[in-house]
Amino acid sequence: MLSEAVPVPPPRDAGQIAFAVKWVASIIHIMGYTATAFGWTPWNIYLFLAGLIGWFAVGILWKDRAIILIHLVALGAMAVGLAS
Repeated sequence: MLSEAVPVPPPRDAGQIAFAVKWVASIIHIMGYTATAFGWTPWNIYLFLAGLIGWFAVGILWKDRAIILIHLVALGAMAVGLAS
């Protein structure tokens, strides 16, 4: 039995990953706004949290402190709001 070499795709760079994550996170955030508009609680919170984490990851990939900071503050505000 001859084994054939399976081609391995090249690794993605941080720019390609960030591009995909930012668009997915943005779409999820828009879904969160939609869920809020229709009163779909707690789905709106879950969607906002997923989008927030996605954009936080983009901030890390881009090494952008402003994006990291705003999403850490948003996460803190969500945590305080959910705890009260």
